[in-house]
Amino acid sequence: MHLYIAYKNYSSWSLRPWIMMQVAGIPFEETVLPFYHSDSLDKLGQRYQIPAQVPVLVVQDNVIWDSLAIMEYLAEQYPDRGLWPEESALRALARSAASEMHSGFATLRGTCPMNCRSQKRLTEEAAATLAGDLNRLAEIWEHFERAEKPEGDFLCGQFSIVDAMYAPVMWRVVGYSLEVSPAFSKWAEAMQAIPEMQDWLDAAKAESWTIETYEAAGETV
Repeated sequence: MHLYIAYKNYSSWSLRPWIMMQVAGIPFEETVLPFYHSDSLDKLGQRYQIPAQVPVLVVQDNVIWDSLAIMEYLAEQYPDRGLWPEESALRALARSAASEMHSGFATLRGTCPMNCRSQKRLTEEAAATLAGDLNRLAEIWEHFERAEKPEGDFLCGQFSIVDAMYAPVMWRVVGYSLEVSPAFSKWAEAMQAIPEMQDWLDAAKAESWTIETYEAAGETV
């Protein structure tokens, strides 16, 4: 099983399946494709006749090229790893929130590119444009606060796919000094404390690549 990803400092979509697989103990090999600095991702797309985007999971002859699709595939292949919660109503809530993340929050994504190793601050004008997305995050977290779920610090109690889907949002909120809600802050602290997340951060800090358009977002604190 081979996972192709991009920069650990910048690639939000790469983080999602990577952290899920690491936390779940699913063994895999990985290759980082620095697409701003080489044509390696283009070549991968041409090889498999898929979009030149990450992440891509290759399992023998099976190629899966979307974060959520990768994690759904893994949930089917590893039903004992708890990638989705067992209880149907909680699982439906988690799937709804994961799907909303997959297709939404365009303003937050565009204004605050993921940059794990930097601490930034936005101008008041830029921060004001994020009010809708940040309020929506608070509403989603309220849904999980009200839900019946097992004990634990994550959205469904125990870490699951929905946490992996929102992992880059954690880095955006923390990295740009944003505020969502107390429930979100508690979850963000738990996410940062995951040993595997610290491994990702260490690797991000060790990367030598720089993407100027990402670095230009916000003012360094």
